[in-house]
Amino acid sequence: MGYMTTVGPGATTNDEAGAELAARLRLSVLRLARRLRQQADADVSASQLSALASLASAGALTLGELSAAERVKPPTMTRIVASLEELGLVTRTVDPADRRCARVCVSDAGRRFIERSRHRKDAYLAARLGALDPTDRAALAGAVDALERLLDVPE
Repeated sequence: MGYMTTVGPGATTNDEAGAELAARLRLSVLRLARRLRQQADADVSASQLSALASLASAGALTLGELSAAERVKPPTMTRIVASLEELGLVTRTVDPADRRCARVCVSDAGRRFIERSRHRKDAYLAARLGALDPTDRAALAGAVDALERLLDVPE
C-alpha cells in the first residue's frame, strides 16, 4: 500500500518515494549506529554490550533465555557470557527453582559500565546535535517521535 509524501524530481509514484525513503533511513540509521558503537569501550564487543544491556533491562536470565532474547545460538551466548564474566560485568547464580540451571545477571561493575557507555554515547550525540541549527534539531525531535511510533507498528 502506498502513502503520500513529498517527492523530488524523478520520483514517479508514492511507492518509489517510499522505497527511496526506506533506503535512506536504513543507511542513516546504520551509519549512526556504527558511530555510536565506536564510542563504546574497546574491551567489549557489540554483541557483549547488547547482551549486557538485555540483562540490565530484563533482569537475571538463563543462558537459553538470553540466547533467545539476543537471537543467537546458545554456544555463542555461552562464549559471550564467559567473556563478560571474566571482565566482572556479569555473575552467574544457581536458579533456586531449578538447581541444574544458572541465571546470569549484571554485576555492580556491569551496571557502572553500562552507565558510562550510555553517558559517553549520549554526550557524543548531544555534541553532534549541538552543531546543527535549531531547525534541524526541531526536525530531528519530530523524527524521533515518528521513529518511536514506527517501532510500535505491528510486523
